[in-house]
Amino acid sequence: MTTWERKYTVVVPGLSRADVWNAWRDVNNWHRWDTDLEYARLDGSFAAGQQFTLKPNGGPRVRITLEAVEHLTSYTDLTHFPLARMWGVHEMSETTTGLELRCCIRVQGPLSFLWRKLVAEGVANGLEKQTRQLIAYVREQERHAETHQQREPTPA
Repeated sequence: MTTWERKYTVVVPGLSRADVWNAWRDVNNWHRWDTDLEYARLDGSFAAGQQFTLKPNGGPRVRITLEAVEHLTSYTDLTHFPLARMWGVHEMSETTTGLELRCCIRVQGPLSFLWRKLVAEGVANGLEKQTRQLIAYVREQERHAETHQQREPTPA
């Protein structure tokens, strides 16, 4: 069976693994850092087997399943197309130089060539931008938390 995939990896010094995880699992706020989304909605918990709806700007709503979720490490989402499937694999790990973020878009199935052209290549072409926006969002959340923490009154 034919499989097509595209990957993007970046290492970011000083980025908090917990803060990236919190941004990933907060599906309902993905549009705050992914400017290619109108919205994403998850009604349940961020756990394997749960489904969420994603609406790209100018595109149709898509129903996606969280196929695997490993706390503070990775998640894999799965989109079903007629005669093809597309996975989005999102992983992170600590390295000596910083937090490594890895994304992979993979398409497989008899009509994978069609869905690759219609959807997957566009998603894959946006991986770097999406990851950069995620990093900027996480950094902004960290700055906001630090500022808020500094303003807290010290107990007497």
